[in-house]
Amino acid sequence: MTTDKLDIFLAAPRGFCAGVDRAITIVEMALEKWGAPVYVRHEIVHNKFVVDGLREKGAIFVEDLDECPDDKPVIFSAHGVPKSVPAAAKAREMVFVDATCPLVSKVHIEAERHHNSGLQIVMIGHAGHPETIGTMGQLPHGGVLLVETVEDVAHLSVNDPSKLAYVTQTTLSVDDTSDVVTALQKRFPEIVGPHKEDICYATTNRQSAVKEVAPHVEALLVVGAPNSSNSKRLVEVASKAGCPYAQLIQRASEIDWRALEGVKAIGITAGASAPDVLITEVIDAFKARFDTTIKTVETAQENVNFKVPRILREPA
Repeated sequence: MTTDKLDIFLAAPRGFCAGVDRAITIVEMALEKWGAPVYVRHEIVHNKFVVDGLREKGAIFVEDLDECPDDKPVIFSAHGVPKSVPAAAKAREMVFVDATCPLVSKVHIEAERHHNSGLQIVMIGHAGHPETIGTMGQLPHGGVLLVETVEDVAHLSVNDPSKLAYVTQTTLSVDDTSDVVTALQKRFPEIVGPHKEDICYATTNRQSAVKEVAPHVEALLVVGAPNSSNSKRLVEVASKAGCPYAQLIQRASEIDWRALEGVKAIGITAGASAPDVLITEVIDAFKARFDTTIKTVETAQENVNFKVPRILREPA
């Protein structure tokens, strides 16, 4: 440790959310109930450390249902899947458990309800992200139009401007999404929005905490995976809030110490799929090099819990 002083501003809330917690618990309970191996379609959550840990316990991660045998349980990831996936599992008489986050399921139900009442759906989301694919896959092909930016809204071609509704991916930037929603409402004044915002509480809370921390620090590190949408948004939010250096890292080993030379105050947060152990690892790496003072900046308290599916609560 050097005698250089460093103020660490810990954003709170940070790290695991209720949907991620539930999804990991589902895999662990499935392994306990049926024994290894249990198959998981797509990474259960976007975090290599978590996925590797479950793999060691006997989970096998695949990208397609075709890679799963008929006689082993399969779990669908927290991001949600198109309707065709559980339909195919049922057709093969497979045992399957849906670990889709209940807040993502809410968006699925919303989209279907609007579709059934004759509205065309516009989804604000990132093309190719599993959650976007899952939500769009709740409706027949072409039933959902995808927009990512304000520019996309300007070029949107719809069936009937008076019969539209929009939904959003749950892990987007709150501010960027607000701009896209405003553009949609300006171009299509009759568009119907969700009863309650689709961006989930955890995404919103983590972004709010980063906005609070950013003005006090010269650098901010986000612990999370490069394929984690909500983690990447935290980096963007920090930059837009005026933080000169914002970086996504998976582990303490990825900290760029040269980039942090001379820094007197640093912020640390973590995406919703990053476990506490990785956040502690990063804090410990700073403690080993600096005389640190830790300050927690809390903007909300979270006490959300989601039940696991009934199939796991019933005896084997």
